[in-house]
Amino acid sequence: MIILPAIDIKDGNCVRLVKGDYGTAHKVAESYMDTAKMFVSCGAEWIHMVDLDGAKDGSLANKDIFLDVAKNTKLKVEVGGGIRTPEAAEMYLSGGVERVIIGSAAVKDPALVKTLVKEYGGHIAVGIDAKNGMVATEGWLETSDVRFTDLAKAMSDIGVKYIIFTDISKDGTLAGVNAGQLDEINKACSADIIASGGVKNTEDIRKCRELGLYGAICGKSIYSGTLDLKQAIKESQC
Repeated sequence: MIILPAIDIKDGNCVRLVKGDYGTAHKVAESYMDTAKMFVSCGAEWIHMVDLDGAKDGSLANKDIFLDVAKNTKLKVEVGGGIRTPEAAEMYLSGGVERVIIGSAAVKDPALVKTLVKEYGGHIAVGIDAKNGMVATEGWLETSDVRFTDLAKAMSDIGVKYIIFTDISKDGTLAGVNAGQLDEINKACSADIIASGGVKNTEDIRKCRELGLYGAICGKSIYSGTLDLKQAIKESQC
């Protein structure tokens, strides 16, 4: 299993939210580059980055930050937020980003996902974020009538290889992963599942590994000190 330490960007700053509420945004680091290099020093091979402004309004205002990390660190960069056109995906991938995440567009424009998967294969991932089991979109500001497992099956059927699943009620809470829903989505489709939201400590990493997940994203737990990144990586490789 892989560990993906996370940096979320809003207005150019490294922040974290609680349960996706933009009003809870608080700065967690002074420098995205120093933070990324710290991840490298801990043994991380991947980094998960989110453009919170893009997730909300579809812009790519923070794109230079993600491209900078892709070009100037050893990390494989996974980016989500605001990627709603083929041009946006191509811009990131041609700029050195390893994997781009399609979120809202997976619900509203599945044809786009199909086109991108045909063109870029495993460089495309889909983010499925759920409130009470229903998929949320537009930076989690809207809730659809689509159940998370149904979207996972549909995305897997059109060739999506990676799905990042977030239980919004857990995100930024350090309350532990939603093992039940993670197990459910892992069994519902053939895509590799990356857990996001709620990771607190190495016990959560162990749970994800035992569920047979492909990866786990760690954000607030690293910044708050409840999870040691080196230990998390070691646990993921057991």
